[in-house]
Order: sequence, then structure tokens, then C-alpha cells
Amino acid sequence: MVNTRWDPQAYLSFAHERSRAAYDLAARVPKPAPKFCVDLGCGPGNSTAALCARFPHADVLGLDSSAEMLAQAGNSGLSARFGLADFETWTPARDAVPEVIFSNAAFQWASHPLTLVQRLFGVLPPGGVLAFQVPQNFDQPSHLTVDAVATEGPWAEALAGAKRYDPGDFARAEDYANALMGHGTGLDIWTTEYLHILSGPDAVFSWLYGTALRPFVQRLEGSTRRAFEQEIKVRLNLAYPASIQADGTLRTLFPFRRLFVVASKPEAVA
Repeated sequence: MVNTRWDPQAYLSFAHERSRAAYDLAARVPKPAPKFCVDLGCGPGNSTAALCARFPHADVLGLDSSAEMLAQAGNSGLSARFGLADFETWTPARDAVPEVIFSNAAFQWASHPLTLVQRLFGVLPPGGVLAFQVPQNFDQPSHLTVDAVATEGPWAEALAGAKRYDPGDFARAEDYANALMGHGTGLDIWTTEYLHILSGPDAVFSWLYGTALRPFVQRLEGSTRRAFEQEIKVRLNLAYPASIQADGTLRTLFPFRRLFVVASKPEAVA
């Protein structure tokens, strides 16, 4: 997993919009009453809340590699447990294998996401479900702008090791389908494009500041960081222009595409 320092407050500044996909994903998990569910890459607990709401009687464990995110999740008041773990290396104990492995907007950070989902699907028991959602906006102006600016200017060398968004190099629906098909696997795969209506100035920058921009800005300091952020703001505001409403507020339309995958193992033969 990318070694990124996360800011729960920046992430949760769009809590409603970010959580919508988690609830949409949880609603499609075809498991009526699982006893044990794991939320991998649970962040500040907003995705875990969706899992708890869907399965109120289940033992739910949220795992994340960020201590900052887990601290926020631990204060969420949810009837769930939380722990520190990296989803790229996590494997359940033999006596504690979840029936549902759930993940909302996390696996895109994996070094090899297709290998990861194959491995996680493999640890499920008969009848188990792997359900995850990943962004598919890497070929859109939001992410292409970050990558373009990162390769230009005096910060380029410092940002050389940051996560890149190659529009031809991220896994798509067909890739996940091919990785998980076979052995009686039940697959439910779909894509949704949400049109988020964001308020305030530099709205898309603020959205990305809690996610995609984190690996970049944390490598910069002082005036260099401010200059980098300002250039990102200028270009994003051109790509996603804000409109002034009758009450004087700013509104920005931000399309965001997400891919959902629900993979189910066949039940054990009696």
C-alpha cells in the first residue's frame, strides 16, 4: 500500500458524497445474515457505517493502515471493531474468516489490484462474498490535471515517486471480471457515474485534497507546495467551472465514475 498520511477531516468534508457509493455497494451484497464482515480500507468509518446498517446483527471489523483514519473511526460511535492492517498483506486467521469482505474506494491504491482481489476472494469460505468499489475517474480532467502539473515545474523531481494516474493503466470492469471468473463464481459488476454538486470556491481541488492529492502535497513544503496547489486550483477551475447561484453561492458540477464488483462463491455442497 502507498505510504500516505491521511487527513480524516479533509476526507470527511464530502462525507455524504463519498459515503453514497458505500451504501449502494452494501445494498447489493447477496448475503442475508452474515455473522462476520470485514471492511478493508475502512478509512474514518463512513464505509463501515454502511456495512453496519446493512447487517445490523453482524460482527463488523474495520481495518485500515492509517492510524489517523482509525482514530476517527474509533470515535464514530459505530457498533464495530477497528484495527490496524494493510489490505495488501492482510489475511484472516483460520478461526476468524469473514463471510463478507467489503471495501469502498481503497483497492485502487494497491500495487497490483487484480492480484489482490483474486487473493482475497480465495480466502473466503463457501458462500462468501467479496464486494468492492473503486474510482474510475483516472482518465478524467480531475486526475489528469494532477498528473500533468506534477510532472511540470520546480516540484517535478520531488514528486517523481508519487502515485501516477495513467489513464491506460488502471483496471476496468472487464479486467476484474476476467480476474474473478471461474469455479462457479457469481459476478455482479456495474458502473455508476455520480454527478456531485459541490459548493464553494476551488470545490474539485477540495475534493481531491482528501484523496488523490495526498501522495503529492505531502512531499512538498512551504512556497513550493503553495505554488503547486495554486496551479492545480487554476487548472481544475478551468476544467470544472463554478456557477454563481441566485443566492450568491458557488456551485460546481463534478461527474465521478465508480466501478462496483460483487463476487460470490458457491455454497458448499451438502
